[in-house]
Amino acid sequence: EVQLVESGGGLVQPGGSLSLSCAASGFTFRTNPMSWVRQAPGKGLEWVASISGGGGVAYGDSVKGRFTISRDNAKSTLYLQMNSLKTEDTAVYCCAAGWGYDDWRPATRGQGTQVTVSS
Repeated sequence: EVQLVESGGGLVQPGGSLSLSCAASGFTFRTNPMSWVRQAPGKGLEWVASISGGGGVAYGDSVKGRFTISRDNAKSTLYLQMNSLKTEDTAVYCCAAGWGYDDWRPATRGQGTQVTVSS
């Protein structure tokens, strides 16, 4: 059974940083591209970033230059380092299996972790 469990969310002030983790199990993590998606209150799902098994990365325009996606294949764990956070980054962040793109609807994703950016 595929399991994706996110952690690390919380409340942070604008301009602050936060690091998310996603523990994966039930599939061959190291060869699978992985992604982060998010859903803000009252809005649809937004693709954030993707990383291939070999480490190639891509980012959505809204987070480019501020967020960094990475992975540890030995630990089957996906990460998202978020810097220079803005109020509009407030959302539930989910990790997902696969390579993402705009308007992507992943078939497999975790329950998510809440990130709130507020002063």
